[in-house]
Amino acid sequence: MTTENKELLLLDLCARLPYGVKCHFKYGSAEDDITLSCIDNNVARFEYGWYGSFHVSIDADYIKPYLRSMSSMTEVERKEYAKLLFADLGGVYEDYYKALDYLHKKHINYRLPPHLFIEVTEENNPYKD
Repeated sequence: MTTENKELLLLDLCARLPYGVKCHFKYGSAEDDITLSCIDNNVARFEYGWYGSFHVSIDADYIKPYLRSMSSMTEVERKEYAKLLFADLGGVYEDYYKALDYLHKKHINYRLPPHLFIEVTEENNPYKD
């Protein structure tokens, strides 16, 4: 992974941390789905526990977040997003940030290239409860 892609991925993941972003972790023969808990010093950390929880540090090269594409938005989600994005055409920037937070909360990708994330589908949805 290029340095530019790694920086973009970590920046995107930082914004999604409050919303429980799920990622696929793969390193050699070890792989699992994880929920990130924090990112510091350009290293992603998650809690993992067999006998209690402990923090594991991993390089961004070994994780891919599960995200939805913009085209997967429902009609209701599109309307909610549009209301946030265009709430005030007078240039109130807080509304723009609320719109971005909406995308983060719904796990919708708006900036990562396809090779940096795993597309959420009906069959492949770690956010389903």
